[in-house]
Amino acid sequence: MASALALWGAVLKRWIAGLRAKFAGETHEAARGASDQRVDRILQNKAERRWRDRRNTVLDSSVHPPIVTKLHYEVEGWFGDVIVATFPCFLVTEETQRALQKMGFSGATFAEAEVTTSEECQEDQPGLELPPFVWLKVNGKAGRDDFGIATPFRLVISKRILDLLESLGIPFAVVEPYEQ
Repeated sequence: MASALALWGAVLKRWIAGLRAKFAGETHEAARGASDQRVDRILQNKAERRWRDRRNTVLDSSVHPPIVTKLHYEVEGWFGDVIVATFPCFLVTEETQRALQKMGFSGATFAEAEVTTSEECQEDQPGLELPPFVWLKVNGKAGRDDFGIATPFRLVISKRILDLLESLGIPFAVVEPYEQ
């Protein structure tokens, strides 16, 4: 019974997140326009906040944002986005990494990350097979590089990166204009 309730809870959360993403996507498309200029966007992923850093993460929390030197993410739920976030880190699928490297980009590097699934995830999404993920270490300047961080720790991406991510799959991302 508890397992069935957990599954229904996960399904309901996904449905709500999908509705939010749909409405955000309509607003996003209207705001993007057809300009060839650089149009930076803030990318947030509300649905994927079910990721968290875990025991093998090494970080210095004496500064803000914390400086992470080794990353371990534990997945509590995943609905398919190719980029996910948990403060202060981002992960992308290896497929996304390859596509980014092929197109060339600025403002980020890649590193290994340990990615595991929680017991809750295994119960809520039995049989879930995660694609391989890598750590996207954002070090660029918002509004100048393809990847950057704006206050208060919001990921800012260029239009060409947004186009690539959309083509690979970010169904639960919330995208809004970035105004410097």
